[in-house]
Amino acid sequence: MVRLIVPVRYPLTRRSKRTLSEAFSIAQDHEAAITVLHVNLYQNGRGITQTELQGAVQAEFGRLSGTQYVVRAGFLLEETIIDEIVGENADIVVVGESTASRWRRLLRRVFSTTDVETALRERLDCPIVTVAA
Repeated sequence: MVRLIVPVRYPLTRRSKRTLSEAFSIAQDHEAAITVLHVNLYQNGRGITQTELQGAVQAEFGRLSGTQYVVRAGFLLEETIIDEIVGENADIVVVGESTASRWRRLLRRVFSTTDVETALRERLDCPIVTVAA
C-alpha cells in the first residue's frame, strides 16, 4: 500500500488545512494510507497529544479511513520530519509551502546543493508535493 505523510502545525492553521485537503485528495487518487504528523518541539514547551491532533483533523475533515495520527518530539522540526518519513518508508510527502522553505534551508546545509528536489529524492526516495500558500 502507498504511504503518504503530511506534516502539519497544531492548532491547524489555514495552510495546514489546505495541505491536509491536498494530501487527502492525493491519497484518494493513489489509494494511499495517510500519516498526519505533528512535531512537538522541545523548546516550545507544552506539546499536543495524538488524540488532540486526531480530534482537530476529524473536526475539520470528518472521520477518514486509512489515516493514522502521529505526534513526535524533537529539537529540530526538519530532522524529526525526515526521521519519520524514512522510518515509515513513505511513498509521497505533502508539505505546505512554509514548511518546504525550512526544508530547503536544512538541505542546503546537509547536501550543499541548490537542487533541492534532487536532494530530497536522493535522501528520501519519494516525491515531495508542495502545497502553495
